[in-house]
Amino acid sequence: MANCCHNSKETRIEMPPGARRIVLAGNPNVGKSVIFNYLTGMYVDVSNYPGTTLEISHGHYEGNLVIDTPGVYGISSFNDEERVARDVILSADVVVNVVNAMYLERDLFLTLQIIDTGVPTVVVLNMVDEAEQNGLKIDYEKLSQLLGVRIIPTVAIKKQNLDQLKSAIYEALPGHVDKKIAEKILTLSDQVKNKGEALLILEGDKNIAKKYNMQPGTEQEEIYLHRRQKVDSIINQIVQDTKQNSALSLFINRLMIRPCTGIPLFLLALYIMYKTIGVFVAGTVVGFTEETVMVGIYEPFARHLVSQIINLNSVLGTILAGEFGLLTMTVTYVLGLLMPLVVGFYFFLSLFEDSGYLPRIAALSDRALTGIGLNGRAIIPLILGFGCVTVATITTRLLGSEREKRIAVFLLGLTIPCSAQLGVIAGMLAKIAPQFIILYISVILTVLVATGTILHILLPGNTSDLLIDLPPLRLPSLKNVLTKTWTKSYQFLLEAFPLFALGALLISVLQLTGVLASLQNLLSPLTMNWLHLPKESANAFIMGIVRRDFGAAGLANMQLTSLQVIVALITITLFVPCIASILVIFKERSKKEALLMWLGTWVIAFTVGGIVAQLAHLIGTTTPWQILAIAAAVWTIALVLILVLKYFKKQASPFITIEN
Repeated sequence: MANCCHNSKETRIEMPPGARRIVLAGNPNVGKSVIFNYLTGMYVDVSNYPGTTLEISHGHYEGNLVIDTPGVYGISSFNDEERVARDVILSADVVVNVVNAMYLERDLFLTLQIIDTGVPTVVVLNMVDEAEQNGLKIDYEKLSQLLGVRIIPTVAIKKQNLDQLKSAIYEALPGHVDKKIAEKILTLSDQVKNKGEALLILEGDKNIAKKYNMQPGTEQEEIYLHRRQKVDSIINQIVQDTKQNSALSLFINRLMIRPCTGIPLFLLALYIMYKTIGVFVAGTVVGFTEETVMVGIYEPFARHLVSQIINLNSVLGTILAGEFGLLTMTVTYVLGLLMPLVVGFYFFLSLFEDSGYLPRIAALSDRALTGIGLNGRAIIPLILGFGCVTVATITTRLLGSEREKRIAVFLLGLTIPCSAQLGVIAGMLAKIAPQFIILYISVILTVLVATGTILHILLPGNTSDLLIDLPPLRLPSLKNVLTKTWTKSYQFLLEAFPLFALGALLISVLQLTGVLASLQNLLSPLTMNWLHLPKESANAFIMGIVRRDFGAAGLANMQLTSLQVIVALITITLFVPCIASILVIFKERSKKEALLMWLGTWVIAFTVGGIVAQLAHLIGTTTPWQILAIAAAVWTIALVLILVLKYFKKQASPFITIEN
């Protein structure tokens, strides 16, 4: 047995000497991560939507290695998740197969496939409380007899019966391999070293067949059909449906996914978020934490403390406690301004995730996203991007094709502000007239739609169909929501503080050396003439190179007119992603592609911001109609650009096709 395993990104996991490899496997959204947390004591994200686990997580339980795999419907080579899960499962000493009791008919297909590989298995039948509430009576003992493995009925989120799993892991059995399949596997026993790989070769897995220099089998359809019939037979023997599904749950579900009711509900949810985060948190809470606590109490204390050691006007004193000081501005921005906004946003995002609302938004938005080359599943990374673009970029792995991943990653980097930036934006918008807010939202949406449409036109290929499970609607667990909010907010602190400190140090050095004033003058044609902003706004864009929310925070403390607020926010929203996001984009995409995306955001941000400023100068901003006319003009420019590209595409001009 190998002493390590790897995922698609070749992350090696060291195997402790003498340890057993315990692998968690199951369909998406069945609760594997909860069980991983229980066994290892480590926290990985738990949500009520498919695709939470996109990377291999590993930890230890009683000296053994525990590996959490991405949710899959089968082990084969159809996509990255299945390839990763396949390799890890085939190398396991024990597979803990987590099954959703509500969807046994779906989940048992993977269970039978795992058992057919011959790996010792324990089945965790999770969410049995929801199955009972929906009138499903399951004969656990009969299921255990039919499969030949132990069945542990659990409610993992409440830790019910998870103690039984600990002992069952050491009693795992290979289970009853299907006789017909066992006979076929036997024919390959002298050519292939284990049953699992022989099974996958029979099912046509090209990668495994290539490993043995063999032709992939052609019996996949026959084996899958036989396995499906066996699942149906098992279901008929062990499940009794005693009542219809909850009428209320079905009613709410329909309201959420039908456009005529789902869109107003979605807009209502966004409005509540805006009033809570943009008005209450950004106004009342931040007013207290930033002005009263940080500026009024903390900063004088920090300056006094520094002055007891060094001269505040010295170089070190300026770096530590000056206008852009490491101990003054950095701490005030992170803790006083951004942290309350980040906590507020992650609280709402956790509610969306745990209630099961996110996948319903995916179903609702499918048709709209098809127009920009994506399907409804892409709404999950796009919404997660409002929390953290870095994490959302990794989440694009759940998309079905490289084409969709490419479009989603670029849109995330260009048009989606992270939670901290969004909080600052909401706070600044709350202070200006509604027509300016409409202008901002309209321009950002226009850029998102136009960019997506243009990439949809230029990139070869088509949008894949939406295939997504709609999990049951649940009342979120307050404990899980608060844990997730705290965990993500803490991760923000860990990531943001060093980068903010770096940005503050950079700005202070530029200020002390006189370079900052020179840069302001050098960039004045761009900031003053093109964007019609004060030349000091160059500071915010320099800070924004480190993190966009850092730059947005700099804008928040400037005296700007309503139009300048909009132009500045449009530019900083479309500005380059933060350093952490850029590093992930370089990791997820090719270097050439990532570099093009990074340069593209520079060009688009200043071009669009400048166009709005110039149109405002031309049309005027005295009346609401003039402001709406600016939005209409931006939309018209984007439409003309799209029509021109479509025309040339129709003419099959080779210079506008982007090769894969």
